[in-house]
Amino acid sequence: MAVETEIKFRVGDLVDFHCRLEAAGFRLETPRSFESNVLYDTPDRKMRARTEILRIRSYAGKWTLTHKRLPDAPASDRHKQRVETETGIADGDALAEIFRSLGLVAAFRYEKWRTEWSDGEGECVVDETPIGDYAELEGTSEWIDRISGRLGVESAQHITLSYGRLFDLWRQEHASSAQDLTFAEVRPGPKP
Repeated sequence: MAVETEIKFRVGDLVDFHCRLEAAGFRLETPRSFESNVLYDTPDRKMRARTEILRIRSYAGKWTLTHKRLPDAPASDRHKQRVETETGIADGDALAEIFRSLGLVAAFRYEKWRTEWSDGEGECVVDETPIGDYAELEGTSEWIDRISGRLGVESAQHITLSYGRLFDLWRQEHASSAQDLTFAEVRPGPKP
């Protein structure tokens, strides 16, 4: 169980941003790969009310089970922090069936194309989502602030919201009835 510290920010030009990452000493860890996530909850959304998630993720040929919750005492108000417990699993579909048998429901689905970069001290992931392109910096608070500046991202551009919350705001702004943050529901399809 570890405390995850991160920020997100919008990326306007993916090619330019990848060049900035390379210039800042990052190296490609995982090439652009499709990622599918399903959040599970009780039918009355008790986990969401407690600001917790239980997620099954399929990414780059691997399945992962993740539980996230708020830390008992957040150390930073400038960065998003979550206690994250994560483990690899052999079969996400079988685990989803177990969850359903236990009375959990698939509460929210979200998809993206993800590319992972690292400088050896922290990680930058670039996510192409149905509602826009974002990058996430994950590492220590000091590293996030230092690298953010090196990449030309001002603190006013930092986002600490989840993709679920960003999707809620996008739906309000676009008067959308989409229920899930998937390419099929939000726009015709993923970028080539």
